[in-house]
Amino acid sequence: MIADLDGIPEALPGAPPLGDDLRRLLAERLQKMGGGYEPRTRHLRADGSPRYTNRLFLTSSPYLLQHAHNPVNWFPWGDEAFELAAKLNRPVLLSIGYSTCHWCHVMEEESFEDPEIAAAINERYIPIKVDREVRPDVDAIYMQAVRLMSGGRGGWPLNVWLTPEREPFYGGTYFPARDGDRGTRTGFLTIVKELSRVYHEDPEKVANTTGRIVPAVKAALEANMPAGSSLPGTDALDRAAAFYAGQFDPVEGGLNRAPKFPSSLPVRFLLRSHRRTGDAKSLAMVSLSLRKMADGGMYDQAGGGFHRYSTDARWLVPHFEKMLYDNALLAVAYLEGWQVTGDEQFARITREILRYVGRDMTAPGGAFYSATDADSKRPDGHVEEGWFFTWTPDELEETLGKDDAQLVTLRYGVTRAGNFEGRNILHVVLPLTDVAAAGGLSVEETDARLQAARETLYQARKARPAPLRDDKILTAWNGLMISAYARAGLAMDSTPYIEAAARAADFILVNMRDEDGRLWRSYKDDKAENPAFVEDYAFFIAALLDLYEAHGDPRWLREGLALQEILDFHYADRDRGGYFATADDHEKLLAREKPTQDGAEPSGNSVAALNLLRLATFTTDDRFRLAADRLLTGFAPLLTRSPAAVSEMLLALDWRLDRPREVVVVTAGRRDGSEALLAPLRRGFLPNRILAVVPQRGRAHDLEDMLPLVKGKVAQDGRATAYVCEHGVCQLPTTDPEVFARQLAAVKPG
Repeated sequence: MIADLDGIPEALPGAPPLGDDLRRLLAERLQKMGGGYEPRTRHLRADGSPRYTNRLFLTSSPYLLQHAHNPVNWFPWGDEAFELAAKLNRPVLLSIGYSTCHWCHVMEEESFEDPEIAAAINERYIPIKVDREVRPDVDAIYMQAVRLMSGGRGGWPLNVWLTPEREPFYGGTYFPARDGDRGTRTGFLTIVKELSRVYHEDPEKVANTTGRIVPAVKAALEANMPAGSSLPGTDALDRAAAFYAGQFDPVEGGLNRAPKFPSSLPVRFLLRSHRRTGDAKSLAMVSLSLRKMADGGMYDQAGGGFHRYSTDARWLVPHFEKMLYDNALLAVAYLEGWQVTGDEQFARITREILRYVGRDMTAPGGAFYSATDADSKRPDGHVEEGWFFTWTPDELEETLGKDDAQLVTLRYGVTRAGNFEGRNILHVVLPLTDVAAAGGLSVEETDARLQAARETLYQARKARPAPLRDDKILTAWNGLMISAYARAGLAMDSTPYIEAAARAADFILVNMRDEDGRLWRSYKDDKAENPAFVEDYAFFIAALLDLYEAHGDPRWLREGLALQEILDFHYADRDRGGYFATADDHEKLLAREKPTQDGAEPSGNSVAALNLLRLATFTTDDRFRLAADRLLTGFAPLLTRSPAAVSEMLLALDWRLDRPREVVVVTAGRRDGSEALLAPLRRGFLPNRILAVVPQRGRAHDLEDMLPLVKGKVAQDGRATAYVCEHGVCQLPTTDPEVFARQLAAVKPG
């Protein structure tokens, strides 16, 4: 039965009629959503159905769906919108954001839900909404344009005015709705009207702007910088370490600024710098920062996992959204911090991050969801940032009882006044020993009771309205989290972690590849879509290599090699080395970006560089080393001049300048002592090495073809045997864990 069209409006304010075919599609989608569907809009009919519905309702992106019931006549990105703009001689209003973006929500509520502003947009523009997490290529182009127009400033929501040829002529981020709002002189409504007037009455001004901006965008994104003539040396590593030492906050850790982002201090690079040079300051910077972040309010003390960033310099008040990629990267940072220092707090944080992801961010098929929102509903229905995560003293006592509430109050700095809008963000203020002394308890009992209390708080707050969860699955971000689980599984000897990594990897390989084996970017509502970008391939290939080392199944290495072949064929910059963000057959945009800098996420080129070096060591195929050298040489000017801009690429450079070890463990059977033999490798910090755990019996010939370094290596006397090698030259094989530990300890950086 065709859905009733009465629930879909003939037209949105100021927009032409939608047409019966489109209205029918919208009505059918609404009918499929079922009776439990709650539209995110303040514009409802008496029966609770949405008053307005636009084309975004036919998409799968959670961010686009948030705007599907705006009175704005939104289009998704695509030719249809730009062809209509050309036909009607209208400019395009492009608005870019993501589902957990707080100020995107604010602008939606103030402007895009306002019928008067919507009518002004609909009458003058073809409006387009883009989810930056699904289309990072589109976001990169127009973010760069706005930065060029605004002296380097950018952010989300990103609002850009374009010609029908997709060329930008004005842009900015968040705009208050009307003149005078939030202290601004010119509001969004005035800007909407004025830019439409300029577009039609002063086309020469528009053309001059686009003629200046478009070439500058291309030059910035396509990275047409002069390539280096040789590989950078260790001076680039030293310069980066000196930069971070000069910017370090010696009291709170991280960089000496606010707000504070965890990614601003590259923990993993500093750990490698400490290993290479023995510099105690690098390790001290890492240890202080990891402790301070873990003790702060940016860490979810009750539920585990990190919020996006700290708005202050003390890691206390976070921006409360949680991102999958942040937690994946931090899980590995804490894991490596534990391997270097032996600090059990760092191991605990890794386990708690993975526990949080396992119970709150894992899809039924094993893959991982993307993010949760900063905003949540109070009991009165009012939406407020952070309410879900905060507590009052009365709530603690009601939930925990008086005695345990007192322990939590002492440990986590709870007060009547609170530290966030009259409520309390839990953060560690008192050492465990002092809490135990105040409560007349042993440290062990105090720790156990606090652990139980945190779990009770986690379970209790589940009764609260939870922040929105963005349940799309992104290949790149899943790759980062698969790496975190696989690396933790190997280091902590945890089969459940390795199995979680394998389930997620299998989900992507089964559900997020096309018939030619090429990856898709995103998955939602049982459908994979949008061609993958360089970071999808790079992060997922890295995950498969990590999974191979942890799991031992050659399938993971074989799949990684197949995806690397696709990346090399469709994405490689054959002139300057490295990789473009998009494939050679991708939609043609204003520029074909070549990612050059690391930010909250590593760039695809930084991770790809290390992948190539690892693959060269695994396979002994020099093609991979040569490709890595071309990439690093191409980026040599940036690595030499501004190494902090490519902090993740420094890991690859550190590998390339080292003497990477090939560690092979040959097992003879299920009870051959391989676990005891592997123990020194698990706990030790030997970042520039590959690991292959292979059976002696039943070893397939194709494994030896893929991994020539395992040829001729056997389990001696029916016992697991370790080989530590460099460029195929091995130390004496050993079955003794202590000897193996000494061999690993003797491995020094080049």
